[in-house]
Amino acid sequence: MEKEITKTEEEAHQNPLLAMPVIPDSELKDYLVEYVGTKMEQEEVTVNMIAEILAVEFPEFIYAIAEENYLRGYQVGLDDADRLFNEYAEKLNRKVE
Repeated sequence: MEKEITKTEEEAHQNPLLAMPVIPDSELKDYLVEYVGTKMEQEEVTVNMIAEILAVEFPEFIYAIAEENYLRGYQVGLDDADRLFNEYAEKLNRKVE
């Protein structure tokens, strides 16, 4: 029998991609890494550090990304609810017939 692995709520909400160091393999990434590294006085810059600086210094950009993400997630939820409702209705119709 396999041992069950449990996660805390905090662990479930952590995104390991945010902790990844950014490899500056493009001009924009190089600029962001340099800027954030200088701003935070760090040599190694993570995705989370860049997101934090963007949230403070360019909140309009983060708001736009967050809004789009929210709307897409909301639409997926509505689509799932509609699909489940239709599947349930089909099951009920089959039982009645």
